[in-house]
Amino acid sequence: DQSKLTNLGNALEIHGPKLLGRAYKDPITSFRLFQKFTVEHPEAYWEIALKEISVVFREAPKCILDRTDKSKHGGTWLPGSVLNIAECCLLPSNHRRKEDNTVAIVWREDRCDESAVNLMTYKELREQVMLVANALDTMFSKGDAIAIDMPMTVRAVIIYLAIILAGYVVVSIADSFAAREIATRLRVSKAKGIFTQDFILRGGRKFPLYSKVLGAAPLKAIVLPAIGNDVGIPLREQDLSWKDFLSSVDYHPRPNYYSPVYNPVDAVVNILFSSGTTGEPKAIPWTQLSSIRCTAEGWAHIDLKVGDVYCWPTNLGWVMGPVILFSSFLNGATLALYQGSPLERSFGKFVQDAGVTVLGTVPSLVKAWRNTNCLEGLDWTKIRSFASTGETSNVDDDLWLSSKAWYNAIIESCGGTELSSAYIQGSLLQPQAFGAFSTATMTAGLVILDECGVPYPDDQPCVGEVGLFPLYLGASDRLLNADHEEVYFRGMPMYKGMEAWRHHQADCRGLYHCTGKG
Repeated sequence: DQSKLTNLGNALEIHGPKLLGRAYKDPITSFRLFQKFTVEHPEAYWEIALKEISVVFREAPKCILDRTDKSKHGGTWLPGSVLNIAECCLLPSNHRRKEDNTVAIVWREDRCDESAVNLMTYKELREQVMLVANALDTMFSKGDAIAIDMPMTVRAVIIYLAIILAGYVVVSIADSFAAREIATRLRVSKAKGIFTQDFILRGGRKFPLYSKVLGAAPLKAIVLPAIGNDVGIPLREQDLSWKDFLSSVDYHPRPNYYSPVYNPVDAVVNILFSSGTTGEPKAIPWTQLSSIRCTAEGWAHIDLKVGDVYCWPTNLGWVMGPVILFSSFLNGATLALYQGSPLERSFGKFVQDAGVTVLGTVPSLVKAWRNTNCLEGLDWTKIRSFASTGETSNVDDDLWLSSKAWYNAIIESCGGTELSSAYIQGSLLQPQAFGAFSTATMTAGLVILDECGVPYPDDQPCVGEVGLFPLYLGASDRLLNADHEEVYFRGMPMYKGMEAWRHHQADCRGLYHCTGKG
């Protein structure tokens, strides 16, 4: 009965008998059969998934997948469609029951434990985003790349959505990078400007950020204050404070209204980067398809629902930042942001007070909570599921974490920036084991290759390199500073008439936990 209340379980009850015929039994028994079906018939799956998320096309796609262009390993997805994915995030939706007065974001400042959490409705968010979009038009040209290098605060989210709404491209830079790393990303992306903060607040301490940006490039910077309304340091002559930036639309007749810029579904909206641990970081363009992919995965595997409160400590400079942003707003969930260190009890108090229902983590964060016992006495029982990625999980730490919320499941995820999603994950329709994956994700086909590049049989436990099927909505089809064909396909074997995609993944958990049985 519970399985039928999950997003995917409900969809299976509706569509399973038609798609699987007499082989369909129920969401649990038929899960593995359905996943295999989605690999073989991705068009059928995406026809269902697109109706479940808040994506509204200005011009509808001619079809789901066009396979006629053989030069494209992954085919052409949703050809002919036009939209603005930021607008989709902001508009009310009857299907997902998003209304103007629905809470879009809940947040709390660093170490403000006794203060009430802050709330922003969709109407308030939309007006703030449109205000910033109008201000962007006073100093940038359409199509410009604009960087964001700051913590994932409510203002950072507003800026991110405004850049896309107004037809620009976000350049994501993690706030932990040194000036040299920032400079590399600005150079490769050809950014025309950058949003940053004067300082970063962590655990009651201030760490410089604007000064690192100064050492990176002579680009125009818009500088936000970490505290209050006024920037706490002097700025270069060419730079603007957040207050002065917004004042550029003081005489605009309708500063809180903006007509979105509509683009084809494969238009670039965000440039993200690989870690760069083995050389220059790969510049990976995300299109509007990427946003759709990660949202649908949140719907199917994380089971995000209308009314959920979704929290995952991260940064817009890493892939999980855009993932949770789109997954929240396009699934009708509330995005929860703590504007301080997630290592401290203050973060745990925020999770309690905000009523977080889905909490994402990284294993080292869980280990720190457990070792310091900083969550003692807090009530996390509103959490109905956890998610984890980025590192190898510790079974004992996971058991401890799960115990904080009635021993609910921890959904493990392993994927990549270039995929805009995970390719192996957990599911609430299957038994879950701590630190392990239970399935390939919906429509994700994969093989595990031996040392000679030969696929192992599907039913044989094995260790090897992962090769992905290239028909993967949302996966990158280009790199800004490398040969995409060389990086992902050259030298990979053919499998069932398709050239396998080489997945570069620093987190090697997939090699150990993923077998032919999933």
